[in-house]
Amino acid sequence: MDFYKIYKPITAAPFAHGPDYMEFEPCDALKPFIRCFWGSSKPYIQPETDIPTQGLVTPDTCMDIIFDVNFTENTLKGSFCGIDDSSFFTSRINDRRMELSTFAIRFYAWSAVLFSEESMKDVKNGFFNVDYHFSRLRKELYPLLFDIINIEDRIAIAERFLLQNFRPEKSNPVVMEVVYEILQRKGNIRIEQLSRDIHISGRHLERIFRENIGVSPKKFSSLIRYQYLWHDMLFRNDFNVLDAVYELGYTDQAHLVNDFKQFHTMSPQEAKGFAMKDILQKTDVKK
Repeated sequence: MDFYKIYKPITAAPFAHGPDYMEFEPCDALKPFIRCFWGSSKPYIQPETDIPTQGLVTPDTCMDIIFDVNFTENTLKGSFCGIDDSSFFTSRINDRRMELSTFAIRFYAWSAVLFSEESMKDVKNGFFNVDYHFSRLRKELYPLLFDIINIEDRIAIAERFLLQNFRPEKSNPVVMEVVYEILQRKGNIRIEQLSRDIHISGRHLERIFRENIGVSPKKFSSLIRYQYLWHDMLFRNDFNVLDAVYELGYTDQAHLVNDFKQFHTMSPQEAKGFAMKDILQKTDVKK
């Protein structure tokens, strides 16, 4: 299940880095299952302001457990975000000065079920209390998050729990085979033909995909293709849109752009500008 070696999903702002958001790689044993740990390196002060804080959430084919700690109000919230198939903007106004901390675990879409007490059947575009899918993890971490404030120490505790509670018997070999084929072909694949090739009905394949990943194999394939396109746009120096049309199986350039906008809400050029602003801001600070 070393899919992580050929597939690196990214967010709308993959270069974001600051007091409230940093990403950390998991240990080697968890790399096939965890895309990253993320959050604040330590508690930070959120100043009072009437200017909205905005963000863009795009489909990254991952699922996140998020723990938000408010030291000022002495509150703790745990949430589970299922797989998304559409983008949305977030907006928040900080109406008072607060001391906050965030700790989160980002699973690959196919691996969250291996640590959960429930299936992933109804998680698409969902935002749940963490208790429903990951009650054991919540019980392990909740008592510690106010006292253990360094993210490296939190990661060590979470990794120990995840390794002890990994449930390989929940891995469906058919789902894993299809995920592998989709990744190998970068989403440029006909699910109907693949279903026939592995001698399984389309209806059964769709059912087990929804139980394990939360979306149909066709939707998952489309999301993977979008992610490969987005990754190549940002990180391939030789990226050429016409080559991408051919490689990823789009009809033409217009088809590629429209498909990208469907998932990202922006054109490719606008999306790159939004992502690169974090690098430009770092450059300005250094100057």
